Amino acid sequence: MAKLLYQGHASLRFTTAEGRVIYVDPYAGEGYEKPADLVLITHEHYDHNGVDKIHRKPTTILIRAANCFAPEGYYDFDYYGVHITPVPAANSHHDIRECVGYLLEIEGKKIYVAGDTDYVPFMEELAKKDLDYAFLPIDGIYNMGPEEAARVANILKPKHLIPYHMKPGQLFDIKQDMRVTYAGSMLVRPGDEIEL
Repeated sequence: MAKLLYQGHASLRFTTAEGRVIYVDPYAGEGYEKPADLVLITHEHYDHNGVDKIHRKPTTILIRAANCFAPEGYYDFDYYGVHITPVPAANSHHDIRECVGYLLEIEGKKIYVAGDTDYVPFMEELAKKDLDYAFLPIDGIYNMGPEEAARVANILKPKHLIPYHMKPGQLFDIKQDMRVTYAGSMLVRPGDEIEL
C-alpha cells in the first residue's frame, strides 16, 4: 500500500508499495533521506522548488511545470506505475502559464495536489474523477483561504481533504487548518505518515 509523508507547507513524499519515492514541491520539513525516483514541481517559487534537498539517482525523473505545457493543454506522464496528469493552477499571484497542479494515480488512488491556486473552472472537471484525496492551499494570502477551500472541496467532493500551505513561513498552522469546514477534512501534521 502506498504511503504519504506530509513534510509541511506544500511538501509531500509518496512511497509506493514497490518502494518508489515521489516528492512533490520539496522545500519544507524533514524526510528527504530517501533517494527520489520522481520529483514533481508545481511552479518555480522558492518554497516549492527545493530540488537541492533531494537525493537524486542517475534515473531520477524531474518534472517541472514548464515540462507540462503542450501546444494545446498539458502532457500526461507515466513513470514507475504512476500516472501524472498536470492540471491548471492560477490566481493573481500565480500565472496559469507558469503553474500547474497534479492529478496522481497511485495504486488505484486518485490524488489531486492543487499547488498554489484559487478556484479555477477546471475544478468542475476534476469533480468527475472520484478523487480519493485532495490537497488544497489555505493560506488566504497568496492562495485561497479556508472558506474558499471548503467551497472548492464541496465542488471536488474528495473522500479526504488535506489542507496544506497554511501560512507563509510556517510548516503548519492548526488554527488555520481547523477553519476548513468540509466533512472529509483530515488533520495531518508535518511528519505524519499515512497509508493511502
